[in-house]
Amino acid sequence: MAGRGKTLGSSAAKKATSRSSKAGLQFPVGRIARFLKAGKYAERVGAGAPVYLAAVLEYLAAEVLELAGNAARDNKKTRIVPRHIQLAVRNDEELSKLLGDVTIANGGVMPNIHNLLLPKKAGASSKGAAADDDS
Repeated sequence: MAGRGKTLGSSAAKKATSRSSKAGLQFPVGRIARFLKAGKYAERVGAGAPVYLAAVLEYLAAEVLELAGNAARDNKKTRIVPRHIQLAVRNDEELSKLLGDVTIANGGVMPNIHNLLLPKKAGASSKGAAADDDS
């Protein structure tokens, strides 16, 4: 029985390792592969495609979480809420472009006061008043 695998006496069964752990990822490669196949995006799905997609999704999630954590810390909070995610995404140029058409539920709006509505500067108005007194 040559070429039939391990002999019967060998009881060292190899432990199954997930594709996520092989790639060093936290996101589930197998689940993403299943979704790609079930979604009918293509007739066939290559072996590397779900690994690459999982890596990209994991990177984007880590980036958003880091920026949202910084926003939460700036607001002296220990828990990330949708408002912090909104602030993080909209303050980052690339993420804002990527998620431009996305509405984040309970995210609120970006703080912005138009320049015309801001109070006049004290230095500029006193200089103008002094010029009027001379004439």
